[in-house]
Amino acid sequence: MDRVLEPELMDDETQSLAYAKADFSASNQMFVDGFVRECPAHLGTVVDLGCGPGDIDVRLARASRGIAITAVDGSRPMLAIAERAVRAAGVESRVTLLHGILATLPLDAHTFDAVLSKDLLHHLPDPLVLWNEVARLGRPGAAVFVMDLMRPATREAAQRIVDAVAPHEDPILRQDFLNSLCAAFTVAEVADQLREARLDLQVAQVSDRHMLIKGSLK
Repeated sequence: MDRVLEPELMDDETQSLAYAKADFSASNQMFVDGFVRECPAHLGTVVDLGCGPGDIDVRLARASRGIAITAVDGSRPMLAIAERAVRAAGVESRVTLLHGILATLPLDAHTFDAVLSKDLLHHLPDPLVLWNEVARLGRPGAAVFVMDLMRPATREAAQRIVDAVAPHEDPILRQDFLNSLCAAFTVAEVADQLREARLDLQVAQVSDRHMLIKGSLK
């Protein structure tokens, strides 16, 4: 199946709410646990690109009291949801929310100990925008930890994943999930992207629908 692009930003409030209400706790906790376990020396200044409703950032702030997270998203409705989540969790002192678009972020180069992103890559028409920003924002030796969906071989296979993972979710969320699977990349495509961006990172499948890209910057 060829890649089918979906909208880059989730700017619709109803769509954002449906996403925020969905249960991504298992994959989000897997992501946070993996980062904390594998990158214990990089729990200082962290940037999360495409933070969405902020669940990753809340979980990470709870896992590491010394961390300082800059959580970035291009959708104002999503950031409004993230702001409420951060406030409710009482982690405002460790999570700074920032509205911005990749490639135009008002963040200094080479200032972060780690660059994170979960479920952003498949939204981007040009994936190199993400990888270039990863290289720009991380300091030398910074950890990179990126998780995203993988594109199934057929649309029917994508629908089976939606039916298995989110059988009772909001119809808006189910359609967005299907669109995201169809917009995602394959492991081989991401490996090609990393070579083009000259990033020496590892990419591998880690679940039935996720891949993980990790390593450190030179």
